[in-house]
Amino acid sequence: MKKFDVLTPIGLVVGVVMLIFGIVTNGGITGFFSFIDPASLLIVLGGVIAGLLINFPVKDMKHIFTVIKQGFSQNEQNLDQLIKTFVTLSERARREGLLALEVEIEKVKDPFIRKGVLLAVDGIEPDMINDIMSAEITAMEERHRKGRNILEKAGEYAPAWGMIGTLIGLVLMLKNLNDPSSLGPNMAVALLTTLYGTLFANLVCLPLASKLALKTDQEVFLKQIIIEGVIGVQAGQNPKLLEEKLSAFLSSKERQKAAELITSGEALNDEA
Repeated sequence: MKKFDVLTPIGLVVGVVMLIFGIVTNGGITGFFSFIDPASLLIVLGGVIAGLLINFPVKDMKHIFTVIKQGFSQNEQNLDQLIKTFVTLSERARREGLLALEVEIEKVKDPFIRKGVLLAVDGIEPDMINDIMSAEITAMEERHRKGRNILEKAGEYAPAWGMIGTLIGLVLMLKNLNDPSSLGPNMAVALLTTLYGTLFANLVCLPLASKLALKTDQEVFLKQIIIEGVIGVQAGQNPKLLEEKLSAFLSSKERQKAAELITSGEALNDEA
């Protein structure tokens, strides 16, 4: 289940607020407005967008907003409930056979779990189940990598375009040294483009890319537990042994919570 990740907007807001606070503290409100320059912003954003359009195919760029949206959501990884699910499936399989899991699996919302259990019910060999599900994990990682790569490239291009804007401003300033009134605006373009480029890279693009990489690692970890659980259910492992095996992935606090959940006998349909 996905829910809104409040830390991402909080981080962005804190970064912007601290920046504004630092400017206003030293330069007042008028000082803040001197840091707003549309020309500098256009150079950075326009350059980054142009670079991305050259670098990536249309099919990848079409998903850029979906990729960004992922940085504002998170998956609830209820590992103790996941272990409870596989213990329940194991008990049912040992009691009534693997075919009985076709009914039981309807209570499970996670499609990856359902796919693995149905492969087990169909009598697919454990090694083949592992290969099929691992291939799906690899494909997922590749999809995530492509989306994340757009943000990483934007983080690389933004400071470079900031420096390009700085060079533009310096050239304009040097060409108009005989016009004192033009020195200020040209110097603003020269400095603010570097500021905008660095800020865009280090407050938005690179942190979001790092968060997406962390989310991918967490999802891979969860799916690896699922593979172990599916193979354990198919092999007819003792539910208690399967619980101990899967609990190796948990911290001591999570293990205690999982044990309490299994003892309470809660339903399947709230798994991670």
